[in-house]
Amino acid sequence: MKNFTPNEQIFELIQQNGIESMAQVMTLLFNEVMKVERAQHLNADLFERNEARMGYANGYKNKTIQTRAGDLNLSVPQTRDSDFYPNCLEKGLRSERALNLALAQMYVQGVSTRNVSKVVEQMCGTQVSSTQVSRVAKLLDEPIEAWRQSALGKIKYLYLDARYESVRQAGQVVDSAVLIALGIDEQGQRQVLGFSVSLSEAEVHWRTLLQSLVSRGLHGLELIISDAHAGLKAAKQAVFPSVPWQRCQFHFQQNAGHYVKKQDNKAKIAQDIRQIFNAPNREEADRLTQKLIEHYQKEEPTLSQWVEENIHESLSVFGINVSEYNRKRLRTTNMLERLNQQLKKRTRVAKIFPSVESCERLIGALLIEQSEEWLGSNKPYISKGMTL
Repeated sequence: MKNFTPNEQIFELIQQNGIESMAQVMTLLFNEVMKVERAQHLNADLFERNEARMGYANGYKNKTIQTRAGDLNLSVPQTRDSDFYPNCLEKGLRSERALNLALAQMYVQGVSTRNVSKVVEQMCGTQVSSTQVSRVAKLLDEPIEAWRQSALGKIKYLYLDARYESVRQAGQVVDSAVLIALGIDEQGQRQVLGFSVSLSEAEVHWRTLLQSLVSRGLHGLELIISDAHAGLKAAKQAVFPSVPWQRCQFHFQQNAGHYVKKQDNKAKIAQDIRQIFNAPNREEADRLTQKLIEHYQKEEPTLSQWVEENIHESLSVFGINVSEYNRKRLRTTNMLERLNQQLKKRTRVAKIFPSVESCERLIGALLIEQSEEWLGSNKPYISKGMTL
């Protein structure tokens, strides 16, 4: 059988198969160019005896590269005693990395893996499977994990809240809790401190998240703001027992509606509660609270008793020395609620996450993005010109 030279092989392929042979032709060309590059790198051809030789060849390593012409099944030359990689592939890798980055960015933007594949096919003329998109998305894992383990410093105010995502776990789709912690530092700047994807808002899951913040160096807390979820309250008491807790006033007002029997009273009671929360100081808030309790004691006894037993949890913000402007920003978890709404817009495309890891990957990337935007802003969330 005749041994064809590379040029003869290329001619034969094109003559017989025309444009359909493009991938095979490119494979032959790249393999030959890489051999030449290795010879130049070693300053010697294969089996050449040369005193100026810089090392020795060490076979080949198979590598498949996707191109517009099709898959190139290449044989990448290796060297034994030196660091060598073909320059022609290095240039290709730069575009491959750019494509990987684009895929990861589309994933972060909430584009489904199926739609990502369609976009890439239209842009690049090559198909990308959902499995490849998921693999590329794992490029996000390392920076996300580094961020989750990064050192924390003095944080004055801590906001806690949870939202839910559908995640496949152990062969079943379950509503999993995404626990999120935000903080305000000494400069009044807000930042995302951490998060976790857990089975629920049970005390053990919240406690694990809070303990991780402490292990990373969080200290100096003066107030914790959250809703009144039992698991969260228990975890706060276990990890930060001496830190005052501010029950979200927005959630408190919503909860109060469940204790009102007469529908006609709901709007007036909500207005009375808002008046308490807008009081200029704790003394006036207490006076208005007592007035509400006494006014509805006969008509709405359940509400009156509930308010008397619980409203003090929503008035803790009056106990710290802050301006009215800052107090309004510390009395609810509205900031975190808005963030959760932004997350929902980006995650709803996924509908059901195939694993906890995929959920953490997307949520983590989005939270890092938001945190960096906040920290890069010149406008603090809590005004430094007023008492912090």
